[in-house]
Formats: sequence, structure tokens, C-alpha cells
Amino acid sequence: MSAAAAAAATTKLNVRSKCSLQQVSDQIAKSAISCSPPHPFRTSHSIRQIYSSGCSLYTTCAATMLSSAGPHVKSRCPQYPGSNIKRFPVPDAKVDWTQNWPQYNPVSYTDPSVAKKPAWADPDIGSFCPNFNTVDAAVDRTSFEGSYKLEKGKPLNPRGRTGLTGRGLLGRWGPNHAADPVVSRWKLDAKGGKIHHPVSKRPILQFVSIKRKDCGEWAIPGGMVDPGEQVSLTLQREFSEEALNSLLSSPSERAKIHERITKLFNSPGFQVYKGYVDDPRNTDNSWMETVAVNFHDDSGNSVSELPLQAGDDAGQVQWVDVDSSLALYASHSHFLELVAKERKAHW
Repeated sequence: MSAAAAAAATTKLNVRSKCSLQQVSDQIAKSAISCSPPHPFRTSHSIRQIYSSGCSLYTTCAATMLSSAGPHVKSRCPQYPGSNIKRFPVPDAKVDWTQNWPQYNPVSYTDPSVAKKPAWADPDIGSFCPNFNTVDAAVDRTSFEGSYKLEKGKPLNPRGRTGLTGRGLLGRWGPNHAADPVVSRWKLDAKGGKIHHPVSKRPILQFVSIKRKDCGEWAIPGGMVDPGEQVSLTLQREFSEEALNSLLSSPSERAKIHERITKLFNSPGFQVYKGYVDDPRNTDNSWMETVAVNFHDDSGNSVSELPLQAGDDAGQVQWVDVDSSLALYASHSHFLELVAKERKAHW
């Protein structure tokens, strides 16, 4: 979140969720997603240690790669989010740019909030000349997908056509980098023992989930990486602001939050995913990429003891059971699937 957005967020009222955990779980399971979920991820059990941006991380090799079995889906949702704009229909067979399609006539759309030239957004192509596929001043315009192509000075979505050109709701031409912290704990009984699922017989994980204000869908709390910011700091900042409402906390509360959060985020994190996100905001020229990292409160004595408070872009926030029936924003349910497999938990 930009500095301007952070300042604005401090004026928002603190919204506390009054839903029970079971109610929220039911709500998420029944949440209507406008597009079918993206294709699953490959998985592997080969583990290696990596160190990135000051965080000690490990990743399951190959688990961070999207399956190439099919094209993006949510990026072609018929109606662009937050608008009445309809995308040009793109069938699966015509998604790839290598497919010749003279009839392709995508809709051009940039949301008014982006067109107003806020600090977090690029100007229009033509009024400036960004250096794509590199770090351009403080803005990282490289893609986790590798080098992307340009057409008429504009970057092309590496996953193919979306039925819409321009930037939509996204600020940057090309990749828009985000970070998604998956904060988890074990579901415990009154005596502190792990609760096992009656069918899978595996222990049940819980994760911190927020209800997005923009679309009403449940999601992992996360946000955009500010120019020049380390991903590790983005992960910690976004979780603090969205799930703990640190922006509106008193100085003493912020100190307590910072202590607990720092302890958790300094622990080894499991890098769940790094790459392109099948996001409904994507266009032919702008798309979302993320680094999703799981931070697990195994002992239950760090963030588990902090009261969750919705803040920033979140309407509600709760600890929710991890389960395959969850319907979440963008690719988030698949991130949780990988976390559950890594932790040998119920899915």
C-alpha cells in the first residue's frame, strides 16, 4: 500500500468481525466465485533451503510452478471487476499469443482511479517510456515468468489474451508485484491438543482470512510491494495492517503487535508460490504476480494470542479452518492446498 493510501486508511473506522468461526467457514465455502478455479499446481516433496529478502525460507521444489495444463481462467471473467465493462470473449484455444487471430478486438479499459494518476500508478504509455523487463528506477518491472514481449510499446501478458487492454484496476504496465502472507496455526481442543479431521484423520490447520471490501470474496491478507521495498517487509506490513489493524492501534498496542509479528515473521517461512496470479483484474497489458509465504505459529504463542481486527482493505477477519471446500479469491485456495500438504494437515 502506498504512503497516501496508508494515510487515508488511518481515518477508517475499526471494523470488528462478529461472525463465529463456523459461520465464516460456511460463508467461505459457499462464496460465489465468478469464474471456475485455475488449474492446480504441481507438487513435489523435495525440499531445499533458500534465503530471500532477509527471511529464512524454504520451498517445495516444483510446487511453486503453475501447471501448464491450461490457460488462465479468472483473468478472462466476462465482466471486469468494479465496472460494467465486458471483456472480449477469449476461448481457451485462442489465449496463447502464438495463435493467429485477426478477429481479436479487445476492449480498452483503465479504471478512473488509475487514470487520475495516483502516486502508485504509471502514466499512460506515450507520456513516459518505462524500461520493461528490468528494474526501472525503484520500480521492479521484471517478471517471475521470464522476459515478456512488447507490442506497440506495451507489455504483453505472458499467459496470453484476456479480452481487455489497458491497465484496468492495476497501476503498473506489465507485472504488478504483490506479497501474500499465509499465517497459520493448528486447530486445538480445550486441552491444547490438535484436532484431527474425522475423515482424513489429519490435524486441521487454521489460517487468517480476510473478506475483501472491493469484491466481498474471502482471501489471504496481502498487498502490493512498494517501490524499493523488500518482500519480507511487505509480508509483515500487509498482515499487520489488514489482519491486526495496526494503523489504528495505540502506540503500546502497536509495540505489542510488532513484537509478536516480528517473532513469527523471523521464523523459517515456507515459500508457497512465486509467479503469475490468475487474477480477475489482469489485462493484456497489466497483470498480477506474487510471492506467497506461509508463516506457521506452531506453538500457538505468537500471533495466535493477538486479537484479530479488520483494517485497511479488509471488511472482516477470522481464523478459518483449511479445507478443500473453501472458495477464495484468485489462486488463494491453491496456495492453501500447498500449505496443507507441506504441513501434512487435512485438506
